[in-house]
Amino acid sequence: MNADTNQPLVPITGAALAERAAAVREQVGKAFIGQADVLDQILIALLAGGHVLIEGVPGLGKTLLVRALSRALDCTYARVQFTPDLMPSDISGHAVWNPKSETFNIRRGPVFTNLLLADEINRAPAKTQSALLEAMAELQVTIEGHSFQLSPPFLTLATQNPVEQEGTYPLPEAQLDRFLLKILIGYPSRADEKRMVAAVSQGRSASDFDLSQVQRVLGPQDIAAMQAGTALTTVDDAVIDYAVRIVAATRDWAGIALGAGPRGSLALVRAARAKAVLAGRDFVTPDDIREIAKPALRHRIALAPELQIEGQTPDDVLHALLSKVEAPRK
Repeated sequence: MNADTNQPLVPITGAALAERAAAVREQVGKAFIGQADVLDQILIALLAGGHVLIEGVPGLGKTLLVRALSRALDCTYARVQFTPDLMPSDISGHAVWNPKSETFNIRRGPVFTNLLLADEINRAPAKTQSALLEAMAELQVTIEGHSFQLSPPFLTLATQNPVEQEGTYPLPEAQLDRFLLKILIGYPSRADEKRMVAAVSQGRSASDFDLSQVQRVLGPQDIAAMQAGTALTTVDDAVIDYAVRIVAATRDWAGIALGAGPRGSLALVRAARAKAVLAGRDFVTPDDIREIAKPALRHRIALAPELQIEGQTPDDVLHALLSKVEAPRK
C-alpha cells in the first residue's frame, strides 16, 4: 500500500501521535518477545525517518522483528540476503530486453518497498553495498540512467554478525554515517526466552512465530503524518547546544581517532525527538539526548588502536564522554 501523494499531509501530533506509536509497539510485541529497548530504537528510527544497522549474532529474531513491524504497519516488505556474489542490480533492478516491443523494460529490484531488510550486509563487497546509498540518502534509485522515486515511508534495516569476520567487507564510513542508529541486540533474558520457546513450540512443528496475531494498525500515509508530527516536537536551544557539544567532544576525546561529523548532531536531535514522542512528550529533554547518544554515535566514531588492544568498545568511550559533557540545567 502506497501513500496517496495527492492528499495534503496533515501531521499527527500530541496524544494521538503517542497513542499510535504505542499501538505499533504493542502489536509488534506480540511476536517479538522481550528486547524492549531494541524495539523502541527501531520505532525511534521509523518516527525520525532514518535507517538502522542492527548488530547481533544469528538467531536473535532480527528478521522476525522486521516482518512483525511490516505487518503492524501494513507496509510492503522485502528481504535481501547479502552474499559475496550479489550484484548491485540484484538490489536496485535492471533493464530487460523485450523482443516483442523491441524496447527495454525496467524490472524493479527489492529496494522498491517500504521496509527493506538487508540481511548480513557486510557479506557483500563495497560496490554492492553502495547500491543502497542513493536509496537511503535520496529516496530514489537510478537504473540505466533513469531515476525512479521510492514510495515513502522507506526504512532500511541492515544486519551484520559481529563475530564472524572471515569473508566479510566492513561497511565504509560514508555508508555507516547514513544509518541514523546502530542497534546492538543481545541474547534475551531467561524469562523472555522461556516465553518465546513456549509460544513457538506448543502445538506446532514449525520453528517460527505465527504473525497472524499481529494486527495492522497503521498505513503508509499514517506513518508519513507521524513522521511530520515528530519533526514538530519542540527542542530547546540549550538542548540543541548540548547535542552539538557531545558530538564536538568526540573529535577531541583521547582515544578516539575519528570523531563524529555534523550528521551526528543531526542524528542526535532527530532521534531524541522520536524518543520524546515514545515517552508521550511534545518536547525534548537532555535525558533524551543522553539516552540515545550511544545508538546514534557508536558507528560514527573510530577508536585509536591502543584502545582497541585494551578491549574497549565505542560504548565504553561514549559512556565516559557523556559523563564529562555538562548537561543543561532544567
